[in-house]
Amino acid sequence: DDPEIAQIVNERFVAIKVDRDERPDIDSRYQVAVQAISGQGGWPLTAFLTPDGKPFYGGTYFPPGDNYGRPSFRRALISISAAYREKNADVVEQAGMVEGAIAHSESFSGKAGDFSPSLIQEIVDSALKMFDETHGGFGSAPKFPHPSMIDLLIDQYARSISETALRRTGEGTRPHVDIAEHLKHVFAPTLEKMARGGVYDQLAGGFHRYSVDERWIVPHFEKMSYDNSELLKNYVHAYQATQNEFFADIARDIIRWMDEVLSDREHGGFYASQDADISLDDDGDYFTWTVDEAKAVLTEEEAQVACLHYDINEIGEMHHYPAKNVLYQRASLEEIASRLKLLPARINELLSSAKQKMYAARLQRPTPYIDKTVYVSWNALCISAYLKAATVLRLDDTKRFALKSLDRILAEAWRPDFGLKHVVAYSDAIAAKRDNHGFLDDYAFTAIACLDAYESTADLSYFRIARQITDQMIERFYDSVSGGFFDAQRTSQSLGVLGAPRKPFQDSPTPAGNPMAVIALLRMHAYTDEAAYRTKAEQTLELLAASAGQYGLFAATYGIAAQYFAAPYSQIVIVGEDETAEQLYTQAVTASLYGRSVLKLKFGQAVSQNLPPLLAATIPQLPSLRERKTVAVLCSDGTCQPPTHSAFELEQLLNAKKPAA
Repeated sequence: DDPEIAQIVNERFVAIKVDRDERPDIDSRYQVAVQAISGQGGWPLTAFLTPDGKPFYGGTYFPPGDNYGRPSFRRALISISAAYREKNADVVEQAGMVEGAIAHSESFSGKAGDFSPSLIQEIVDSALKMFDETHGGFGSAPKFPHPSMIDLLIDQYARSISETALRRTGEGTRPHVDIAEHLKHVFAPTLEKMARGGVYDQLAGGFHRYSVDERWIVPHFEKMSYDNSELLKNYVHAYQATQNEFFADIARDIIRWMDEVLSDREHGGFYASQDADISLDDDGDYFTWTVDEAKAVLTEEEAQVACLHYDINEIGEMHHYPAKNVLYQRASLEEIASRLKLLPARINELLSSAKQKMYAARLQRPTPYIDKTVYVSWNALCISAYLKAATVLRLDDTKRFALKSLDRILAEAWRPDFGLKHVVAYSDAIAAKRDNHGFLDDYAFTAIACLDAYESTADLSYFRIARQITDQMIERFYDSVSGGFFDAQRTSQSLGVLGAPRKPFQDSPTPAGNPMAVIALLRMHAYTDEAAYRTKAEQTLELLAASAGQYGLFAATYGIAAQYFAAPYSQIVIVGEDETAEQLYTQAVTASLYGRSVLKLKFGQAVSQNLPPLLAATIPQLPSLRERKTVAVLCSDGTCQPPTHSAFELEQLLNAKKPAA
């Protein structure tokens, strides 16, 4: 926006603007470069390169004038230009050192170690040490949700509970109870406090990016599809594990907001994000409230209740506009009822009407920009989360939209001869003509989404496509020499450090590509018994094993993948069309978190040509099918347990077969 700075850039540099979401491979490498140079990465990112593409200087935010202890962008540009001309040898030497740092970052060359399930506990323990006993979550401000770690904790809790159930009548129960309660004490308050905080949109539902404070009150207001998809899974899994309806309610609210704001209802697909602001001058003004703004749309009684519940005061939390308040739940309905001497039911009625009126008024404000780009990887995460929620909470419309979105991805972004694209549709119509090749995340996440769709529908075409995508993922990204998956296809055209090998292992905002690829491989192996899938999964886990314990919170998806490997994936297959089948299905869904899928078939679907290889060899042979008798069977590693017709017996069977962590 500054003509003088623009002139300096144009005269002295070749400027290239990169969309980090469209090209995560470029972003990740230059993030490592700038971290090596300055000790800090982030966005916006500015990297200065030699003509052959090697970074030698960079930073995040450069202010218009010298400020915040940082040089102005004008001064940085002039200094860097002069250094390149006058001290070129130093620049080249610096570029070489940065190139070396990038080459060693997440290449994992020659670092393979012995994989052990004990790594899972090591990863969990590192997170438990960072747990904030007061406010929930991990670490201090700024505080991120870390949904993959929350899922790992829920999974370990469920496994500990199952171990307790097996030991109820024997000795050794107490340690498992203590472990389970400790894990629950971490994930449940974290999810509750996030959902009651300002990081959660109290009027519309859905989560903002992160909290700038440790109390989950003041957020960075941007709302991302991938944050909400992964947190949706957290709340669904927490509901499964605890049967606490609060978690189910939050899950439904997340879906309601995503349906309304981030969904292409006509074509299918999920948009990328909603911005935090309307202009450079505001900071979340669309989402925040002054006392006068609240009173203008509410009755006196409603305003009294809403201001107490959401902590709306004359002085709020926003430094740029002190009268603005972030809505968060400070006072409970019972506390307000006691203070106002009203019945809790009346308080609930007033709060409900106030919430509706405030949301309707907010919709009349200028709305932050919605990035309508449809990314394949992020859509796959949303599809998987929607299908999980639809299965557990019995949301038929949610299931239909998830399948509609997946069908669009497969129709517009997938061709067996081309592979997967990274982008289905752009917000910018001019950009729609750009060709784009998918990355590891696109393949791994979409393969998993297709498997989820198969398990949700029993439509074998989804399984077949999942297998094709998995096979192409191996062909395009797998390192046949050292193991593990590269993040992008390697080409001779990559300039400078863009050709540096990288095998993504750490969770960033999204689950890491390598452990997600492992999960896809292990799930595929569970349906096919094809040894190559499990072998490559094991080699990938071994490649990362030596480093996994060091990354703690950011190795959570690795921990989940390791659990998949340690306790082989299993399927609960229910065949039937009556009320008994529905009861069995409900029991199976309630008990199934990570590492176990539920497949419901009609009698006509339980035939070899409609099943994956391993199930095709077992399910059609069940004697009860000839009698058209409803049955549930638990299968794993190509063998099935004796079938049952009782939901109670199925519960016992699932507990007995639940592998320990």
